[in-house]
Amino acid sequence: MANANSAKPVNVAVVGLGFMGVTHLRAYLANPLARVVAVCDAVRVPVNGVLAGVSGNIKKSDDIHLGTDVKVYRKLEELLADSEVQLVDLCTPTPLHPEQAIAVLKVGKHVLCEKPLARTAAAAREILQVAEKSLGMLMPAMCMRFWPGWSWLKQMVTEQTYGKVLAANFRRVSQMPGWSAQGTYAGGLDLGGALFDLHIHDTDFVNFLFGKPASVFSSGVTGANHSVNHVVTQYHFPDGPTVHAEGSWLLAQGFNMAYTLHCERATIDFDLSRGAEALRVTEFGQPPRTVPCVGGDGYGAEISYMLECVAHGRPPQTVTGADGLVALEICEAEEKSIRTGQSVKL
Repeated sequence: MANANSAKPVNVAVVGLGFMGVTHLRAYLANPLARVVAVCDAVRVPVNGVLAGVSGNIKKSDDIHLGTDVKVYRKLEELLADSEVQLVDLCTPTPLHPEQAIAVLKVGKHVLCEKPLARTAAAAREILQVAEKSLGMLMPAMCMRFWPGWSWLKQMVTEQTYGKVLAANFRRVSQMPGWSAQGTYAGGLDLGGALFDLHIHDTDFVNFLFGKPASVFSSGVTGANHSVNHVVTQYHFPDGPTVHAEGSWLLAQGFNMAYTLHCERATIDFDLSRGAEALRVTEFGQPPRTVPCVGGDGYGAEISYMLECVAHGRPPQTVTGADGLVALEICEAEEKSIRTGQSVKL
């Protein structure tokens, strides 16, 4: 895309000021192509221009100093009437995404919507139908497509740098998020458990690398509201490669994500726990070498990409609304496989 400096800043509003909303806010405030003009939350709002930090599964984040010029809304409909807002970033609970995304698109504003796009594929299709007729652009926030070490992998696989991929596995495991037992599941909201909140990242990335699988076979462990909190899936591709992924909220403490790809001429593996040496490539007959993962994180990169899309009037291509739908279709098939014990075709 063209240099961001050649475009006017995009006026942004962030809706939902929990942990992910705060994460997105920090990325916008650090980006010269963004101008945060409004925030919206029914409960958490800035006081005298200061938004208090929020606790996740890590230590409490620092307060955010937005200043007193940023408008504060408690209702989305009030924000949508604000002609100054161009891009609305939805960081609200999953069950609210369809109604909110559709409302934003109907008034012609752009939408960056946290994953998953909806709780069901059917609801996601409704969003896409409105998006097709809207002047606003829609992008699901599938951050792994932008994450250092993962966006690099996409390029390696596409270009077959080390030959064809023969086998691949992905692993994304976490302790149970604090919010899962505080007001969300406890209040009866079904967010889909680790399958739809965490594992969907790897499901989407499998689709990003290899396309939609022909079928899936999954096993798992269910938790609150019968949601799937641990899943292991085999994605079937008739012409290869062999691919599986594990996602879990059963880890006693912390978080880790990893992948291993066995290619014709090398093994590529990423393990977040190795820190600066997370990404390694081992070619046959050669010692392992570390590949630097340059850049910040996928949140900042995806937000920068969306801002450039809006600033230059170019619909997103790296991740589209259709991609968000496919990820849900695959996850629904995984959920069905877990509950039936059968392989499910897609």
